[in-house]
Amino acid sequence: MSSTVEPWFGRLAYVAMCLTICCGVLTATGWLHGPAGRGALRRTHQVLGTFSVVLGVLHAMTSVEGLPIGALRHALGMVGLAVLVAVAVTAALQRSTFYRSWLPLHRLAYVAVWLGAMHAWLGAAANGTVPVLWLAGITVLVPTITITLLRFLPPPTLVRLGIIAPSPTRRARGAVRVEVDHGLCRHFALCQVQAPQVFRVLEDGTLRYARNPEPEQAARVAAAARACPMRAVRVEVAGVRG
Repeated sequence: MSSTVEPWFGRLAYVAMCLTICCGVLTATGWLHGPAGRGALRRTHQVLGTFSVVLGVLHAMTSVEGLPIGALRHALGMVGLAVLVAVAVTAALQRSTFYRSWLPLHRLAYVAVWLGAMHAWLGAAANGTVPVLWLAGITVLVPTITITLLRFLPPPTLVRLGIIAPSPTRRARGAVRVEVDHGLCRHFALCQVQAPQVFRVLEDGTLRYARNPEPEQAARVAAAARACPMRAVRVEVAGVRG
């Protein structure tokens, strides 16, 4: 294959991986609400993830011949691709496994992206194409790093930063009541991640939660309601439902 085409498989895989992470975080947190809804964002995340795997495999297949054995950048790339393929396989098994067991495996995508980024930068340094990667690579890498870091900040911090608006439950400071529609959603680990003192997933995958948590938990419960992909969590405070 032409030497001018081979590098583009890797570059496009790099961009697709970064965009996949961004869409995944926005899907899980519910920070972005467009006219098409969260379903469209989730499908975009899945399509970009598929492109990442396909382009990564093509990049490896067209570049593996003649590679020097033992080069760190190539080792990082191959390990990152292996992790990415594993994440893609487990994503296809999501419906047949407990979400609490599946989620840590899916989060290995963060590791795959960082390994891919290091592979790209070391490769650019070795090939003398750092100026090209600096412009295009930083453009997609900085938002990915920023969104990933924000993903793991607690809701009160996000409110102070202006990332999310204060929920009505936080302003009311009254008695909090939580209801979960078990018929709508089975991805209860998202609730536990956002409000671990209110929601707890048992070994068999069932959910236990406090129906009347402390008012101080209102912001975290509201974050869990936003993160629920099926909108199965309902929050009521002083007559205001969320």
